[in-house]
Amino acid sequence: MLVYPSAIDLSNVHLRYLAHQLALHRRDIGSRWRRLTAGRQALLVLAHLRSGDTYAQLSAGFGIGIATVYRYVQEAIDVLAARAPSLMEAMKTARTKAFVILDGTLLPIDRVAADTPYYSGKHKRHGMNVQILTDPFGRLLWASPALPGSTHDLTAARTHGIIDSLADAGLRCWADKAYQGAGRPDRVPFRGRRLKRWKRRHNTSHAKIRCVGEQAMAVLKGWRLLRRLRCCPDRITDIVKAVLALHHAST
Repeated sequence: MLVYPSAIDLSNVHLRYLAHQLALHRRDIGSRWRRLTAGRQALLVLAHLRSGDTYAQLSAGFGIGIATVYRYVQEAIDVLAARAPSLMEAMKTARTKAFVILDGTLLPIDRVAADTPYYSGKHKRHGMNVQILTDPFGRLLWASPALPGSTHDLTAARTHGIIDSLADAGLRCWADKAYQGAGRPDRVPFRGRRLKRWKRRHNTSHAKIRCVGEQAMAVLKGWRLLRRLRCCPDRITDIVKAVLALHHAST
């Protein structure tokens, strides 16, 4: 097998943060010896999350077994997921903003046709539904746990308690047509083909505000592992939380 050096488009802040968290974790569990240092383990995990490198590729590149790579990755994801901000913490941050933007995205997964709950009719593919909250400048505030791709965005938002949390916090929220019927906190565009002129103007201005939230989607999917997940669907929530923790560590 040929091995070559590669680059990861992340700053040293991510590496230092993850290495520090792993070093603390090793100290807490009393780990005495590892094949890789905390810094090397952090680099391995970032290569997996950011570049989407497989366990086999990482095994060859770092000179360790595939099973060891798997354990190192899962350990780091669990450590990061525990440090991801909760919805309540995101609401505290959002209270300092003029408004928030709510949107949903589909994270593609490898599923067979028989796995109906994971199939999204909107996107015509299998995946997991994740809800995103951003500030008025498109900065990612919070990402929800993952639900099967067949889940409607409004149902997902209610399941996670996002609608109630926004109402309790008294926050204004811009969202797309999928969230119509959510209630007072959400501002959604008008639906229909033959709309009056003032409604069309409203939809245009609404779209200009809401489109800023697409920046957070790009930030999330900049982690290439999330573009095509091949793991068990039950692990995807922790992966999203891990990415969220790394994102907030660098901002």
